[in-house]
Amino acid sequence: MPASALPSSSEIRVALDATPLLGDRTGIGEVVGGILQELASHDGLTISAYALTLRGRHDLKAALPKGVECATRPIPARWVRRRWLRSDSPSIERWSGPIDVVHATNYVAPPAKVPVIVSVYDLTVLRFPELCRPDTLQYPALLRRAIQRGAILHAPSNAIAEELISELGAPAESVVTIPLGLPHVYGGDPDAGRAVAQAVRYVLTLGSIDPRKNLPGLVDAFNILASNDASVYLVHAGPSGWDGGAFESSIRNSPYRDRIRVLGYVDADTRANLLAGASVFAYPSLYEGFGFPPLEAMANGVPVVATSVGSLPEVLGDGAFFVEANDAHALASALTQLLSDSAIRERLIGRGSAISESYSWSKTADALISLYRSLA
Repeated sequence: MPASALPSSSEIRVALDATPLLGDRTGIGEVVGGILQELASHDGLTISAYALTLRGRHDLKAALPKGVECATRPIPARWVRRRWLRSDSPSIERWSGPIDVVHATNYVAPPAKVPVIVSVYDLTVLRFPELCRPDTLQYPALLRRAIQRGAILHAPSNAIAEELISELGAPAESVVTIPLGLPHVYGGDPDAGRAVAQAVRYVLTLGSIDPRKNLPGLVDAFNILASNDASVYLVHAGPSGWDGGAFESSIRNSPYRDRIRVLGYVDADTRANLLAGASVFAYPSLYEGFGFPPLEAMANGVPVVATSVGSLPEVLGDGAFFVEANDAHALASALTQLLSDSAIRERLIGRGSAISESYSWSKTADALISLYRSLA
């Protein structure tokens, strides 16, 4: 279903789930933050942000950009999810007041008296349920309920749109592809990044520590790389997430553990510095619906090695060096080439820069506004 442009002839009111803005920013938090920042600047649009949380709602207002309204009535997440699995009440208007459209930004679509859009970034929960937290295992049932209620599903890539149709059974006419923008992480200081990494030459990876990111597999590849290169380091930055301690265990068992840095969550400035100082970026994920971190690396002139899974080939195009997932030797070989072959590095840096420039939050917001208007 195309998000066709329509004239902005009247004011529309959108209820938008801003829960992902609370706490440390994950990829979905970056999505919601990027979208809201753009939507807030558009005339003819009023955004009422809500949060599926009982206690965290008090932090919501401070996380919103200027011009976005805050609906801070308590919505206990577990209770309301159970209710929405069984019934079409309570509707979101109970918290948002009168609205024209709902944009559920994080898989959970509330019942409403108006059209509902639900953003679905990937189907890990269906394809790899063993890699998911227990609370997210409700998502397929919640999404099917939303489809039954006539919701529109927003996918960030054609690969995920096709999965929504084939894996979830969504009608093709109810699925729309709108690519995402790119987090604004630019202009870092290479020397500052190397100081944080405590290394001159390092392989960088960014993202939460969870099973889907396959960080133990990256450590396996680094062990092969480090055995032939005495000066290279591995650096990870991102939220702690969860993986049952597998990443920590892989580091503890590595003969090169003294050359592995785990920095935890870092702010945007530190992230930019780490990208600026990195020699190469590695993204060994087992499955992805979009892929912010490799795009950020491309935008900062860092050559990227990524796995050929999910939407990554579609999103990254010919701007990345692709390897099969779970192949430590292939990953180590690719990293070695990008660390040593200047011709391959320069080609990937040039293509990566061009590709990253094609993604922007303004394009995403324009397409979403067209969709909001076509539904309202």
